[in-house]
Amino acid sequence: MSSPEKQSILARVSPTQWVALALTVLAVVFVAENRTKVSIEFLLLTISSPMWLVLLVLFVVGWLAGLLTARQRRRSR
Repeated sequence: MSSPEKQSILARVSPTQWVALALTVLAVVFVAENRTKVSIEFLLLTISSPMWLVLLVLFVVGWLAGLLTARQRRRSR
């Protein structure tokens, strides 16, 4: 009885998972390097928050705007 060859753990990771891991590492490094507080003025509000959090919120807002406009385009076809 021959035992099936076991693949190393590195061989079982797909290219997509490698990209996801690399992006996660880059995100952690980005957060670690951007912990300083910044003041944001919006309309009559002044908010003091870490830079990474401000950029994350803006990213999510942009992503949602893109998602909503993409849905509009798909429905109108």
